[in-house]
Amino acid sequence: MDAVPVRARAYVTGVALAALVVLRPLPETHTPWWAVLLLAGLYAGSELVARSRFVGTCYPVLLAGAFLLPPPAAALVALPGALLSPVAQRPYVLRRIWRAAQLTLAVWAAARVHWEYDGRDAVVAPHFPYALVPAGAAVLAFCLVLTLLDGGILLLADRVPARRAWRGLFTRSLGPIAVHGLAGLMMAVLWRSPYGPVAALLVLLPMCVAWWAFAQYHREQAAHQATIRALVQAVDIKDGYTRGHSERVGQASMMIARELGMDDERVETLRFAGILHDVGKLGVPTRLLRKDGPLTPEERRVIELHPEYGHEMVRGIRFLGEARAAVLHHHERLDGSGYPYGLAGDRIPESARVVAVADAFDAMTSTRSYSRARPVPVAVAELQRCAGAQFDPRMVGALVRALARHGWRPAVTSDGAPPESAAVPGGRAARARDSVGKGAR
Repeated sequence: MDAVPVRARAYVTGVALAALVVLRPLPETHTPWWAVLLLAGLYAGSELVARSRFVGTCYPVLLAGAFLLPPPAAALVALPGALLSPVAQRPYVLRRIWRAAQLTLAVWAAARVHWEYDGRDAVVAPHFPYALVPAGAAVLAFCLVLTLLDGGILLLADRVPARRAWRGLFTRSLGPIAVHGLAGLMMAVLWRSPYGPVAALLVLLPMCVAWWAFAQYHREQAAHQATIRALVQAVDIKDGYTRGHSERVGQASMMIARELGMDDERVETLRFAGILHDVGKLGVPTRLLRKDGPLTPEERRVIELHPEYGHEMVRGIRFLGEARAAVLHHHERLDGSGYPYGLAGDRIPESARVVAVADAFDAMTSTRSYSRARPVPVAVAELQRCAGAQFDPRMVGALVRALARHGWRPAVTSDGAPPESAAVPGGRAARARDSVGKGAR
């Protein structure tokens, strides 16, 4: 939403107007304004703390409001926190309006469903598991509204294709929101009990512990990303011919892994593997990486040590998992003619077979100072030709399917305009440096 299209602004405006409509008070309904103010203040404070520590939104307070208050009053609980919470990107005002309108509609829908199922009576005199029925219906409504609105903004603001805009949004959010819904129900029951609102606030203590744990996890992930970014930047500075190559190999590796149905954690590991596959170039003398003219057999053998150098560099980084094996073996070939150990077939780790295909594909489709990019269909045909001998056919097939589904945008990784390779001094050496062991050339 950095550069928001007109249609997305119109969409946000429409959602905001809908939010204003649902805030109209219901006739003949008593609204406990002290409870609205207390919950709104609690939500605003928790939202400010949570957002500043990257731990998400305090949905239990919102859902407790949906379980305790009439729909318009419950919707008001979300407004102050949504409008005041920190926003990381521009346009700040539009993003705050969007967040406030989205949460207002979601809380209103949850409260309305809870009201229709006589949930207020269940909260006052809880009879489990009956009390879970209206609460569960309210949580489903809350999650469904968020999903529908989020998919719309992905479609209109981020230009995600319609077939993918809503894919997986509901299923991914339902579990966490259901947990928050249980906490909100506990708050509402205690609120209506003889113990009163003070006891209800105690429900937030375990949630605060969970947020703290999540914040610690987030900091750890940020440290991981910073470690990888520093290594990749060091490689890019040393070997300008492959600038940007690592990130694209990581992207292609992730596409293959997803197409193979791997879980999210393993997909992320293979993305790391693709990004770091050439980190061993830090151990190769710079004069060889930048040499004009052909490489001697001895110099070629030195460059072929870069997978082992890379493995030594990352072997102590535990969070990389199987990515370390990919760094070591991504130049092995299925027929056993690769390096550094000449592994063949299934003896080559699966992660390395994924990265090998991603590496070769990006090398062929990227314009370098010594060669022009090949069209994607030509590169795919070359990978298919080498499948079974150099590349794992499963990985090649997965990449082909992923490309058909998502497409690919090759990028220029050399500095300046790419001339014909025959006119570039040192073109042979550069080609050897970057494609040693890739085979698909």
